[in-house]
Amino acid sequence: MVQARDLIDALGTAARAAAVELAQAPAPAKRLALITAADAVIRDTPAILAANARDLDFARAKGLSDAMLDRLRLDEARLQGIAQALREVADQPDPVGQVIAEWDRPSGLHIQRVRTPIGVIGVIYESRPNVTADAGALALKSGNAVILRGGSESLHSSAAIHACMVAGLRAAGLPETAIQMVPNRDRAAVSAMLTAQGLIDVIIPRGGKGLVALVQSEARVPVFAHLEGICHIYADGAADLDKARRVVLNAKTRRTGVCGAAECLLIDRAFFAAHGDVLIRDLLEAGVEVRADGDLARIPGTTPARRDDFGCEFMDMIIAAKLVDGVDEAIAHIRHYGSQHTESILTEDDATAARFFAGLDSAILMRNASTQFADGGEFGMGAEIGIATGKMHARGPVGAEQLTSFKYLVTGDGTIRP
Repeated sequence: MVQARDLIDALGTAARAAAVELAQAPAPAKRLALITAADAVIRDTPAILAANARDLDFARAKGLSDAMLDRLRLDEARLQGIAQALREVADQPDPVGQVIAEWDRPSGLHIQRVRTPIGVIGVIYESRPNVTADAGALALKSGNAVILRGGSESLHSSAAIHACMVAGLRAAGLPETAIQMVPNRDRAAVSAMLTAQGLIDVIIPRGGKGLVALVQSEARVPVFAHLEGICHIYADGAADLDKARRVVLNAKTRRTGVCGAAECLLIDRAFFAAHGDVLIRDLLEAGVEVRADGDLARIPGTTPARRDDFGCEFMDMIIAAKLVDGVDEAIAHIRHYGSQHTESILTEDDATAARFFAGLDSAILMRNASTQFADGGEFGMGAEIGIATGKMHARGPVGAEQLTSFKYLVTGDGTIRP
């Protein structure tokens, strides 16, 4: 732990110095850094894929599931996506210095509330090497320095992508310590980051239940909570059948290892009476293991659900399914078992959709859309560090704007208070 503490102290000290420069960095320099990094990702594709192959071998030896391997795996298309995300963040308006509100007071004061960087951000994540680029880009865009601690299984991939980010900083004349990466697999570094008060201003965890539980129990630094993605999809009695079939299948099967994958399907009894087991059949035919409750468990091919299947983030080709009596029972189920991440209602009834939206307080609520859209890139943010499920400061996809705080600029003219 002493060595890990020394490492994080060194990274944190360098990051704080870099953050001072970044807070004043001109927008064109930050844009140049990100565009150069994107070009480097494309240029270094063979080296990044070779590093990723080493990580995949390591992960298979550890016995990672197919879904987790999919999160780790890179290919040319995914690297093109990483580069595109970097370019999209580069082209977004710079949030630093944006005036959020301004007003005049009878005293003669003119007051502005403006966006300002948070300072130093620590990001702790598992498996997905693309987070290295996303987190680095969003932190830089918002004028923050960042310390990245990726999963042990993605060490080589993350290091190769990190090198591209550093190349961008160097080309733009920005401090290379603005984006730093913990260079080893020492788990003690995580604990050291969580207790680095005075060096790290906020921690963002991105990973499974175990990581989030560790962060919440040990953190002495403020945390943007990113809980499990226990996402629900509710097929209302007034749902359009064709829409429902498309959305349910996509929500579960497009990518099972992402936090926006649907983990529970709730079917209104009115929908089931009208359309039968079509949604369950679609899932079974797609190779999904359906853990069904009550009457749904009589459908051939399903597996009887256990109590702990509800409220479980499977991150695999598995889904829990249950019949409910209307939207109120669906809301009650989601409130009990959900993680306040993303929920979707399938309905053509405006009043029912409004009730669903008002009755739930998840970070993202959708209507007639796949939960797989729970992603900062799909929200037009270019990228995201994660989906914040807490209620303070950032909520939902955390992009560059969400990585800023604000300060007040007050202007007088020799103004005094009587």
